[in-house]
Amino acid sequence: MRLVTLDEIRAAAVSIDGVALRTPLVPCRWDDGLTLKAESLQPVGSFKLRGATHAVASLPPDARARGVVTHSSGNHGQALAYATRAAGSPCTVVIPEGAPAIKIDQVRALGATVVIVPPAERLTEARRIAEAGGLTLIPPFDDRSIIAGQGTVGLEIVEQAPDTDVVLVPVGGGGLASGTAVAVKALAPHVAVIGVEPEYAADARDSLAAGEVVAWDLADTYRTSADGLRTNLSELTLAHLGRYLDGIVTVTEDEIRAANARLVRDARLVVEPSGAVTTAARMFRAGELPDGRTVAVVSGGNIDPALLATLATL
Repeated sequence: MRLVTLDEIRAAAVSIDGVALRTPLVPCRWDDGLTLKAESLQPVGSFKLRGATHAVASLPPDARARGVVTHSSGNHGQALAYATRAAGSPCTVVIPEGAPAIKIDQVRALGATVVIVPPAERLTEARRIAEAGGLTLIPPFDDRSIIAGQGTVGLEIVEQAPDTDVVLVPVGGGGLASGTAVAVKALAPHVAVIGVEPEYAADARDSLAAGEVVAWDLADTYRTSADGLRTNLSELTLAHLGRYLDGIVTVTEDEIRAANARLVRDARLVVEPSGAVTTAARMFRAGELPDGRTVAVVSGGNIDPALLATLATL
C-alpha cells in the first residue's frame, strides 16, 4: 500500500495556509516536561480543519461546484462545512445518533445540511447521498489528502520544538496519528510517536497487535466519553500506524475525566474528552511511555457546555 509522504504533507501545509491556524505549544505549569499542541484553538475547535481544507482544495473545480458529503460524529463535519463554505461548495454531513448536540448545532450553523442516522448506518447513508447527488465523499480519515492535511500537525511540532523526545497523539480512525507520525519520523526519526486511545475503544491497540484491522462493536466503543475516538481504523491508517507508530497506550474514563479537568482548570484550555487522552497518558501512564520532553496533541475542544461546567469544579 502506498503511504503518504513528507512531500505530500508539505504540499498540504501550503494549501491550508491562511485557513487553518499554526497552533501554539502551551507549557504545562504542573509538568515542566510537557507541552500541549493546542489544536482546540482552531477556528472550528479541532485539528480536523487541516485535513478538510486540504481535501477540498485538492478537488477538481467541477467536483467542488457539485459539493461534498461526509459522515462524522461532529468535528470532521464542522471542519468540512467550514472549508466548503470558504470554497463556495455545498456540503452534507451524516451524523450518528448520540453525537454531542453542540457539534450538530455547529455543523448546521456553518451552513451544511445535516442528516442524522443510527451509528451503524453513517457510512452507508453517506455513500448513498454521494451516488444520488453526484457528490464527492470526503471521509473523516480513510483518505490520503486527509492524512496529509493532518500531518501538518507533525510538521509544526518539529519546527516549534526541535528538542522534543516524545509526541503523544490521539487515535480514533487514525488519520491524525498517521499523518503526524509520518511527518515526525521523516524529520526527526529519533522522536518516539505514541498513540493514545480510550480503554473502551482500544481497537487500534488490538489491530496493531494482530497486524490487521480489528473492529470493535459500536456497543463497546460508545461507552467512552471520547466520542471522537470511537471509530475503528481503516486498512490505510493501520498501514501508516504499523509503519511509523512506536507504541500505543490506553487510558480509562476516570483518567480522561481527570486530565480533562486539569486542562480546563490549569492550562485554561477548553478541551473535549477526545482531546484530553494524551494528557491523561502523561499523567497516569508515564511508566508506559518513553522518557523525555513530551508534546501532547490536544486534538479538539468541542465539549458540551454542561460537561465543561462540571469539569471546572473537579
